[in-house]
Amino acid sequence: MTVIGVHASHEQVHPSALLEAVRRAEEVGFDAAMSSDHFSPWSERQGQSGFAWSWLGAALQATSLPFGVVNAPGQRYHPAVVAQAIGTLGAMFPGRFWAALGTGEASNEHITGGVWPRKDVWSARLRECVDVIRALLAGEEVSHDGLVRVDRARLWTRPEVPPPLVGAAVSEATARWCAEWADGLITVNAPVEHLKRMVGAYRDAGGRGPLYLQVHLSWAESEEEASAVAHDQWRSNVFGPPVCWDLETVEHFDVVSERVTPEQVAAVVNVSSDLDRHVAVLRDYAGLGFDGLFLHHVGREQERFLDVFGARVLPGVRA
Repeated sequence: MTVIGVHASHEQVHPSALLEAVRRAEEVGFDAAMSSDHFSPWSERQGQSGFAWSWLGAALQATSLPFGVVNAPGQRYHPAVVAQAIGTLGAMFPGRFWAALGTGEASNEHITGGVWPRKDVWSARLRECVDVIRALLAGEEVSHDGLVRVDRARLWTRPEVPPPLVGAAVSEATARWCAEWADGLITVNAPVEHLKRMVGAYRDAGGRGPLYLQVHLSWAESEEEASAVAHDQWRSNVFGPPVCWDLETVEHFDVVSERVTPEQVAAVVNVSSDLDRHVAVLRDYAGLGFDGLFLHHVGREQERFLDVFGARVLPGVRA
């Protein structure tokens, strides 16, 4: 059966409120949760950006849910530090944690003062980071000189079984590349034909492990409110690569999104007041072969969404 989880958006919700949200998600029947890991929100209107790793420890302790996080090692995070964070959560909460590794965006990575590199460079850097993290989680002492440098690093606290390292991808080419090294794949909602190609690209290239889908949605009791919430909170997120990779500040995102329409937002967010429509869309996603769906209501208020989806949508998807 497809796992139905909730996405914890640190860019939009204060970490204390987000902790209450995942507690409530478990109470109303969600199976799992995942978390973003940003230094900056996508817009001034979103207004938050808590530190994911300290929050994850609290969330794992406060619930019995399994959790994942999407992280970008290599610039803002040294891979040895990421390995230590993964290892500690894996040791404290065995079998309940996974990490998805991706290349990141300039909006988070520029803060170190380093140059945001070309795509081919950051992809190669991520691949080096994956090897470093895996070796450290396996108990090896690691030294490495390349796009990242490591000097005699060793993890002293490790889980008996290393948590899965999942690949994050939005293109077929990246999905095929992730199949070389990842224990699973996560992507975001897109037209069904594109998602079919993503699944096929990963599996045909030998990709193993679970397939996860982060689902952006907006629900309210009226169509007008659902659209207004999505437009207010998520219109900075309609841009494809390379724009979304290369813009550096919330001011940049807010300027380029000034003329984005609600219709453009609805192309990347499932906007509807109709709960049956949400059930149908989620069932279609599950039918593509996704093992886990992580629902992200793009509004900042989470409790009403959780209660209504727990009562009405989750049973419909599982039926």
